[in-house]
Amino acid sequence: MKTFGGPALFLDRSDINTDEIIPAKYLTEITKEDLKPYLLEDLKLPGFDPKAEKTRSAGVVVTRANFGCGSSREHAPWVFEVNGITAVIAESFARIFRQNMFNCGMAAIELPAGQIDRLFSFADAADASIALDVEGQILTIKGGGRQESVSFEISPFDKALVLAGGWVDYADTKY
Repeated sequence: MKTFGGPALFLDRSDINTDEIIPAKYLTEITKEDLKPYLLEDLKLPGFDPKAEKTRSAGVVVTRANFGCGSSREHAPWVFEVNGITAVIAESFARIFRQNMFNCGMAAIELPAGQIDRLFSFADAADASIALDVEGQILTIKGGGRQESVSFEISPFDKALVLAGGWVDYADTKY
């Protein structure tokens, strides 16, 4: 079974759009793998470097509201997928981005602002990591000698998509 989690990358801003996740100029690339070096290339945040090891080693992204807004394109989840990011945790997602995450077999976890703030309290820990138990609907964040668990909701269908590895794998087992 696929594991969900890894080192956490904290992006402390709302309204991060698909052009910041993967710039439109790369949408003509032939394979998902070709997108890999351009993850978050146009994202402007104080102190953020898209080429830094912390970005390149991330397994989970924690962010604010309305993540994945802007143009509807599968390339945005794909660039996370090819970079080993298995989950994004946010207050809310743009509807199409969220569904594209599930369709690609990745978790898009929505939490209330207060719980997102609690996760951000780990942002300064160099060893911050998150493990997700999608089946049990619990995430555990560790870092800086601390640990905390948070439950989350996911619809039965979206959970089935994620656990199957995405829409294509789900359909192969059902149809």
